[in-house]
Amino acid sequence: MSGAAAEAGTGNASIALKGLRGAIARNMAAGWQAPRVAMGIDVDVSACRQWLRTQAVAEGQARPTITACVLRATALALAGHPRMNALLKDNVVECQSAVHLGLAVALDEGLMVPVIRDAETKPVAQLAQETRALAAGTRAGQLPPKAYQGATFTVTNLGMTGIDWFTPVLNPPQVGILGVSSVRERAVVRDGQLAIAAMTTLTLVFDHRAIDGYPAALFLQAVKARLEAPDSL
Repeated sequence: MSGAAAEAGTGNASIALKGLRGAIARNMAAGWQAPRVAMGIDVDVSACRQWLRTQAVAEGQARPTITACVLRATALALAGHPRMNALLKDNVVECQSAVHLGLAVALDEGLMVPVIRDAETKPVAQLAQETRALAAGTRAGQLPPKAYQGATFTVTNLGMTGIDWFTPVLNPPQVGILGVSSVRERAVVRDGQLAIAAMTTLTLVFDHRAIDGYPAALFLQAVKARLEAPDSL
């Protein structure tokens, strides 16, 4: 069999690790080398869903989703836990005064991470609007390079795929990343009684060189507390 026929018979496709795919590969390799720790927490977003239904929506705007609430809760928690809102550069942990959230957006070629700047100052409705605009601009290739620079923490959401949980890879020099899974109706126990609640699992991955497990757990608890008491958003 000739070489051409053999190649045609395999039906294999090759994807070179260059360009965007190569940049992602290098960044993921760097993130994987960090002494990372993962921890997860289940969150009841039933009250958050109900709260969203009561919020006024400007004409022409879509109603915010749970994702916007997660971004708001994360930004507020980061403002209160600056060791998580930090960059690790040259063995120095640089705590950041402003929260610039990276939002992972999936493309056919890989992941891009546009940045929501000063996220801690923006209400849920504004975060929802910016998220949609950034995602659309990313997929259309219309955002300038600076739109992807300067994130202090990343949120990645795979809830639309229906997965129960996952552990994302750090995006160095950031010291933390939060993974958001699907929202499912689950049986829970409240005050000794069986109930049905809308539940999701948040997974935090962090660089153990920059922050220890206990303060990282407090940060994750703070995100959960905000989501389960949506009036605090």
